[in-house]
Amino acid sequence: MFYNKKVIQHFQKPRNMGQMKKPDGVGEVGNPVCGDLMKIYLKIGKDKKGQEFIKDIKFETLGCVAAIATSSMVTELVKGKDLAKALNLKFSDVVKSLG
Repeated sequence: MFYNKKVIQHFQKPRNMGQMKKPDGVGEVGNPVCGDLMKIYLKIGKDKKGQEFIKDIKFETLGCVAAIATSSMVTELVKGKDLAKALNLKFSDVVKSLG
């Protein structure tokens, strides 16, 4: 399988990778078909209007090139966004962003 330059960049130098101390929320998802496992850590902040947003996000992924690149891109797409916008992120948005 061939990956484009952007996917390789996110695989080789993932953004926001690692554990987070005292997160406000943790999510975990796995793919039983291929064995990939992703854990996401969130810190939630409030802006001046009281709207909640993703102040910080980190991930740990055990998986293939695509799984790690996708995890990295997801963190880039939602960091700093309000929760409603982050919840509306679609798989197609991530695919488009990775090219």
